[in-house]
Amino acid sequence: MLKEIIIAAQSFFKAHRFIREHKLWRWIIGPGIAYLVLFLVGLYFFLKSSNAAVNYLSDLIGIDRWLQQQRNPFLNFIFLMSNLMVRILFVFFYFSFFKYFFLIVGSPVFAYLSEKTESLIDGREYPFSWPQLMKDIVRGIRLSLRNLLWQTVYTVSILLLSFIPLVGWISPMLSLFAECYYYGFSMIDYSCERRKLGPAESIKFITDHKGLAIGNGLLFYLMHLVPVLGWLLAPSYAVIAATLSVREIEK
Repeated sequence: MLKEIIIAAQSFFKAHRFIREHKLWRWIIGPGIAYLVLFLVGLYFFLKSSNAAVNYLSDLIGIDRWLQQQRNPFLNFIFLMSNLMVRILFVFFYFSFFKYFFLIVGSPVFAYLSEKTESLIDGREYPFSWPQLMKDIVRGIRLSLRNLLWQTVYTVSILLLSFIPLVGWISPMLSLFAECYYYGFSMIDYSCERRKLGPAESIKFITDHKGLAIGNGLLFYLMHLVPVLGWLLAPSYAVIAATLSVREIEK
């Protein structure tokens, strides 16, 4: 799996060269601006609501009052860390739902961009078909909803784990890997569909090569560490990198 994660990471650098070589910037900037605007608006409202939610739960349970009564520095540290873990998980929870919303809305562009990448590599054009495009969109939505359901189950389980002192400190790491896997899953599925793999076959292929999915999602989120520019480029880079990584595995 580690080798596949490395292949997925290297594919992002190859994607950058590929975009420059074939002058695909118009297909990068358009979706990137839409993602950037939606991301910033959603993040603003999320931060306001999540902070209020955490404070409300804390007041409801009465943790702060109990800690003041105990006057134990070690307990204060334990619950401070637990509070931090919960807030981090809320951030991942936001990313999860926002990600699926954008994947559903942007599925036509992502499907086309993945197809365009392979057509340029192979030197041939794939015939455009509206029925096929609609089929791709429906497939993308169905798999996104399926992944959303499973990831919600995992996220809720991890959120409950985060309330356990000490043990819960690993919960953000578990949530990060789940988040990366399911994002990469969506990016790789465009290549699977083009190879005439059904949903079940696609799930099996990505499960067998989960390192590709985790690596793709991990680099996608690492790009968010670069404000504005990283947010602008991350979605389209991810789908091109996923396409290149699948071809690398096929070799």
